[in-house]
Amino acid sequence: MSSGAASPVAHLVGAGSALPGAPVDNGTLAGLIGASASWIDDFTGTRTRHFATDLKTGAATHALVDLCHEAAEAAIADAGIEPGEVGFVVLSTATPDHLMPATVNLVADRLGIGHVPTYQLQSGCVGAIQALDLACRILRDPETDGSCATGLVIGADVCNKHLLLDRDFARVPPRELVNYMLFGDGAGAAVVSREPWGHRTAIRRVLNRFVGLGQSPGQVIEWFGLADRLDERPAAQEDYKAIEENVPRLAEEILCELADDLAWDLDRVEYVLPPQLSGRMTELIVDRIALPAREVSCVAATGNNGNALPFLQLGRLLPQLRDGERALCAAVESSKWLKGGLALEKTAIG
Repeated sequence: MSSGAASPVAHLVGAGSALPGAPVDNGTLAGLIGASASWIDDFTGTRTRHFATDLKTGAATHALVDLCHEAAEAAIADAGIEPGEVGFVVLSTATPDHLMPATVNLVADRLGIGHVPTYQLQSGCVGAIQALDLACRILRDPETDGSCATGLVIGADVCNKHLLLDRDFARVPPRELVNYMLFGDGAGAAVVSREPWGHRTAIRRVLNRFVGLGQSPGQVIEWFGLADRLDERPAAQEDYKAIEENVPRLAEEILCELADDLAWDLDRVEYVLPPQLSGRMTELIVDRIALPAREVSCVAATGNNGNALPFLQLGRLLPQLRDGERALCAAVESSKWLKGGLALEKTAIG
């Protein structure tokens, strides 16, 4: 490519998702943890979630690789291609099946995709944006050969592995109990391409930024090894007051920054994909940004399944977009305060 040529535009051309088992409603969850179903609904705004664990036995029903494989197959089918046409694979997750081998390579193996670059990113809710950012950079790199013109990007988490089901919930502190209400398991995937086919949705801008300089983490998820697995530290903990204070503000900043970068009028953006921490938090965010755009959310039905969420939203958005319509997606990660976003536009044929 000559130095004067424009960089290729990355396009979303297919999407897929995977949710384990039947949805677990608040009544079922209330019976497990000894809380009121109406209180769970009022506090979280999340009605159902999916667990990769049998609630009766505590046995795992799905590994991360299972969900990633299912979501990837769905995205590949939606794009109308064969696995062998995928030139690279990127996976973002906070809950890999192993430290090694990386889950992304297990997924590629199941799909029968070999001799391609693979990448695994360790992150939370913004990991999906980071993975798409990396994919866009690969597609736009003039040094990348034609074999990398189409890629597979996956975001997935099995959060339930950090939540013990066999315990006396009457003695569980509220700061830990809330995690059983908010989190779920799942995977989402997208096929990206240099060419506008399939869903023909151009990624006009990606925002991927660490903004937590000097701030305390809002979320910590531990990794216990053999030497410290009996430690009394909780596996996951959050500062919900800090999250409630910062996430709506950061979400508004993301949408405004994306629109400013592209000189887009926010009032003429057709769809908005807000952060998906919980059903109630999403309501607060949407109320704050107060855009005329149509909201695309899923967390009230799926629970907070981390890296999967933006892909689940994209899976709902892409079939709705018409030629020329625009969408803005925002994701906030409280671990050490990250913000990410996407500006999308459906390209016309011809």
